[in-house]
Amino acid sequence: MNFFDNVGFMAIGTRLRMLSEKMTEDASKIYEMYNVDLKPKWFPVFYVLSQNEEKSITIIANEIGHSHPSVSKIVKEMIKTGILSEKKDTNDGRKNNIKLTKMGKTIANQIKDQYIDVENAVAKTLDQSRHNMWRAMEEFEFLLDQKSMLQRVTEQKKAREAKQVKIIPYTPKYKILFKQLNEEWIRAHFKMEETDRKSLDNPKEYILDKGGEILIALYKEEPVGVCALIKMEDPNYDFELAKMAVSPKATGKGIGWILGDAVIKKAHVMGAQKIYLESNTVLKPAINLYHKLGFKKVIGYPTPYERCNIQMELELKNYPNIN
Repeated sequence: MNFFDNVGFMAIGTRLRMLSEKMTEDASKIYEMYNVDLKPKWFPVFYVLSQNEEKSITIIANEIGHSHPSVSKIVKEMIKTGILSEKKDTNDGRKNNIKLTKMGKTIANQIKDQYIDVENAVAKTLDQSRHNMWRAMEEFEFLLDQKSMLQRVTEQKKAREAKQVKIIPYTPKYKILFKQLNEEWIRAHFKMEETDRKSLDNPKEYILDKGGEILIALYKEEPVGVCALIKMEDPNYDFELAKMAVSPKATGKGIGWILGDAVIKKAHVMGAQKIYLESNTVLKPAINLYHKLGFKKVIGYPTPYERCNIQMELELKNYPNIN
């Protein structure tokens, strides 16, 4: 069985590299056939310079979509062979402009027949194809410009791992875990405060008996995250979302989002209209998560925490897919 039929789409990078190597090998032979003293990798730089008098390396890099160091290396090679030359920009002495030498211009004139033949050969090959690879490449490049393959694979990883996350209600056997995860998180960024100790040492009395709730996140059946809803006496709010902590070994799996979403939906089931939370702006990932969950900044509420410098709220009527 063909390797790529066996491996499938995940080998697209390997397949493109092999196709590129095959095309590059033929390109070298084509240059030889037309007695054109160019290397295939030089072509983009050579072509843009053959259309204008001179350009800086930065402009060349932008036009051909290569990195500045890559273009700089190619330019040095081409200068060494006598195809290009460089000189200081008359308006900016910090910048060098690159242009074709007399030898380079001779090659630019000599290569015209090669351009015609290669263009026609590629066009004929595309015409013989059921799928126009050129158009397909344009579309694929556009899609990757919108969202890189790294981002797309990361999304798939999170989606797969999210299916292995289960949210369950708190039971007394998770009391130590609830305290440990929160203490670990707090001490990593701030210091433990008296209000922390009250809720973490006595979650039943301080949270559950007062009408609150605690949820536990399991990943592959192992407890890795916690989050609480604390009943509030403030008439403007029903619950405070608090004591969210995820084990460092489970970060990057979207567990914070899953926990937050579950807690918000739990609050809705419990009849809540509005949820409140407190945090600190140095915790950028956490603040970003709260914004994604729909929380908005509010001002002017007293807090028992020294570390708190931002308060946020969420009106549940604005939360999507709440029903």
